[in-house]
Amino acid sequence: MPHTKSAKKRLRQNEVRRLRNRAMKSQIKTQIKKVQTAAQGGTAEDLQKQYNLAAKKLDHAAAKRVIHPNLAARKKSQLARLLNQKKAAPQA
Repeated sequence: MPHTKSAKKRLRQNEVRRLRNRAMKSQIKTQIKKVQTAAQGGTAEDLQKQYNLAAKKLDHAAAKRVIHPNLAARKKSQLARLLNQKKAAPQA
């Protein structure tokens, strides 16, 4: 346990940040699952909408350094590939 006043404050700040970061990571994971669900059974428009939300959440988390920017870029790339496959399938 912290002894100094500044260490106690730092502990409180870290707890708040930890909870905020966990909530943001949970939202990202949920949104990615929604994109994957839309890719399997939904329409292309629904998939596009879900992808846009996921990309926005990933970019926001990367900007706040909750996740590494390369992780956000990689996830966006994977989801975009899924989106493009879904859009190309009806045309073929």
